[in-house]
Amino acid sequence: MVKQNNLFITVPTHFRCPISLDLMKSPVSLATGVTYDRSSIQRWLDSGNNTCPATMQLLLSKDFVPNCNLKRLIQIWSHTLHFQFPLHDHHLGTNATPIRNHSHPYCSVSVSLSNLLCFSPPLEQNVQFLRTIHGLVPVLLDVLGGEGSCGDIECFELAVKVLDLVRCEIKDREEFMNSMLKSNRDCLRSLALVLQRGNTESRIGTARILECIAINAESKTLIAENEGILCELIALIGVDKDMKLIESVLSCLVAISMPRRVKIRLVQLGVIKALTRLLLQRNAAVGVTEKVMRLLAAAAAVEEARSEMCENGGECVGGMVRKVMKVSSAATEQAVTALWCICYLFREERALVAVAEAKGVEKILLVLQSECPAPVRQMGKDLLKILKVNSKSFTLSFYDTNSSYIMPF
Repeated sequence: MVKQNNLFITVPTHFRCPISLDLMKSPVSLATGVTYDRSSIQRWLDSGNNTCPATMQLLLSKDFVPNCNLKRLIQIWSHTLHFQFPLHDHHLGTNATPIRNHSHPYCSVSVSLSNLLCFSPPLEQNVQFLRTIHGLVPVLLDVLGGEGSCGDIECFELAVKVLDLVRCEIKDREEFMNSMLKSNRDCLRSLALVLQRGNTESRIGTARILECIAINAESKTLIAENEGILCELIALIGVDKDMKLIESVLSCLVAISMPRRVKIRLVQLGVIKALTRLLLQRNAAVGVTEKVMRLLAAAAAVEEARSEMCENGGECVGGMVRKVMKVSSAATEQAVTALWCICYLFREERALVAVAEAKGVEKILLVLQSECPAPVRQMGKDLLKILKVNSKSFTLSFYDTNSSYIMPF
């Protein structure tokens, strides 16, 4: 908050002891899962109390364990305040502390961390500041890995949100990937939980983080082996209405779907049905349709996927044809690639019928008249041949970019 010319720092609720309401110096957790400052809870227990102060639950054990992750987060937060402002230690013990330095914007520190803890949209200067905090990523990976007692959904969402903000600044993506997938941390379990129970923003962040670490065949396979991840991603594109979330999830699926075994698993979990529903939506965003087409083109190499695309009278195949030349050049190119794979390369008879019924010949001719890339043009010609458009039935003339000519089929 800002009051006249004085700036105030609000200590995040998660960092304050429930007993003293001061910033915790040595956070420890009781068996109930509630965290207190060590000195405060020790005084409470030494006074003969045998209940948790916050929940009033009877304590079967008065033992407590250090909350190392929370302590490290508090240390980072405190350090950044001292780095930005000339504060004294006693200032951090109150809910609101005036800042005497007026040259720095208040939002660069206090609001950025406060907003992140409350899952509010950050400002760009907050993002830039977070990217300068040394040692922040390992702490957040520990939180996602479930180390210590910091393992609730709110902590996971916070870790996801901050990682999403700083992921573009991570120089060594392979090391980041190894830290998440190959260490003793169980980060994927936490990410699956966020996809299942998190809010829209944290789900988007999770999808982007997964895309960030899917950098090679091994990492893609490791992600796909966590069935909870794949199930939740497919569920989100099947039922959610938020186009930004759907597009982020589709980007993630594109990133992890290249290995054949991953494609097969996605098909088994119902990805073709979910993609078909999106394909048939009239109000789908351009980016969503482009990524749907790209996934279908990739999946077309798998027999099980082609079979599902041809079900229900070739509903999926017909949907692809109808999107040709209607969305964007990228969507058209991916649609032609998928149709070429299904109809020409693998000669799926049901797909050929569906393409013909959806007036696919006319659409392919429009593609050939456009300034499409040479590989797409060749696939279009292959499609026309396999659709048995020949001079015995009729002759079609069309124009390319430079001249008109009669094309024999």
